[in-house]
Amino acid sequence: MKLYTSIDMEGISGLVDHQFVTPGERFYARGQQLMTDEVNYVAESAIEFGCKEFIVNDAHGKMNNLLIEKVHGDIKLVSGEVKPYSMMQGIDHSFDGAFFLGYHARASTPGVMSHTMIFGVRSMWLDEHEIGEMGFNAYLAGYYDVPLLLVAGDDSTCREAEALVPGVTTACVKVAQSRSSAICLTPTNSKVLLQEKTQDALSKIAKVKPLRTSEKPILHIEFANYGQAEWAALMPGAEIEKGTIVKFTARDVKEAYQAMLVMTELAMQTTFC
Repeated sequence: MKLYTSIDMEGISGLVDHQFVTPGERFYARGQQLMTDEVNYVAESAIEFGCKEFIVNDAHGKMNNLLIEKVHGDIKLVSGEVKPYSMMQGIDHSFDGAFFLGYHARASTPGVMSHTMIFGVRSMWLDEHEIGEMGFNAYLAGYYDVPLLLVAGDDSTCREAEALVPGVTTACVKVAQSRSSAICLTPTNSKVLLQEKTQDALSKIAKVKPLRTSEKPILHIEFANYGQAEWAALMPGAEIEKGTIVKFTARDVKEAYQAMLVMTELAMQTTFC
C-alpha cells in the first residue's frame, strides 16, 4: 500500500491563529512541532496497518514547515517551493489513497483560519461546485484515480469533507469557537484519535471513490475586489465574467489547478490604493 499525504497547518490541534502558522511569529516553532507530531502519529498508524510507502507533501505557506530531523523515519518528505502542483505536488496514479491533514474550511465559511489560498478569494467553483483548497486538491487526486480517505482538521473542515466525498473518514481535532479560537484536543488525545481514524480510513479503502470533474472543467474564482479580478484576468484564457468573478475553461483538472495557482498569485499583486 502506498499513501499520499498533503499536510497544511491551520487545522492542526492547538494552532488557533496566525502566531502559530507564520514564520517569525511568537508561536511558529511550537506550531512546527505540533504539525510534525500529527503527521508522525498518522504515519505510525498507517505503517502498522501495512502501508509500505508514505509520501508527505508539506503544503503550508512556503512549504518548508515540517521538522525533517523529527519526522518519522519511514516518511518521504516533499518540501519547499515553487511546486508545479503546490499542495498536491507528487500525486500520481501509483497511490492507493490520499490523506489531508491539518486542513481548514474554505473561504467565507466558519472555521479556524478559514480561507482559500489567499485572503483575496471569496469563493471558488469547479463545474459550479463550490470548493476550497480541500475540494480542489481532492479533485486533482481524483484525476489520478486516487480517493481521499482521511481528512483531519476542525469541525467545520470535517463537515466540508463529509459533504464533498461520500465515505471519507474525518478526524476532528478541534472545535472552532471563532475564526481564531477553538476547543482543542491535547496532543495525547489527538494522537489517539488520529491513529484510530487512520486505521478506520484504511479499513474501508475500497468503499471510497475518487472525486472527478467533467472532461473540460470550468473554474470560477470570486475575488474580494475588482483590482484582484483584473490581475487574475491577465492570464491567457481567463476573463472577468461578472463583477469580481473570473472564469477559466480548462482542458483538464490539472490545467484548472495550475490556472488557479497563477490567478491567485497575480491577484496578490493588487495594492490597497
